[in-house]
Amino acid sequence: MAWLLVIMAGLLETGFAVSLKLSHGFTRLWPTIAFCVFALGSFGLLTLALRKLDVGPAYAVWTGIGAAGTAIYGMIFLGDLVSTLKIVSISLVIVGVVGLQLSGSAH
Repeated sequence: MAWLLVIMAGLLETGFAVSLKLSHGFTRLWPTIAFCVFALGSFGLLTLALRKLDVGPAYAVWTGIGAAGTAIYGMIFLGDLVSTLKIVSISLVIVGVVGLQLSGSAH
């Protein structure tokens, strides 16, 4: 259950990173509100998960999901550059996230 919270928190991290870009420096109301909602949700779920998980693997998985998710979203929806190296690098992040998730221990 705790790992599911980390995964959900990582997805919300993607939401707050994308919303941060779309807010244009907090000058657009709805993306700014979305950023706040996603950020609070992400940190809240991560906080709950850390009650049961080691901080290192949980934080790395949370960050990895957010980074990979944001990069993928940017390439698909925001016109970010797509390259073979970028796709390979994102794949390596995902492999690392899976490895860390498998290595994490619950208390």
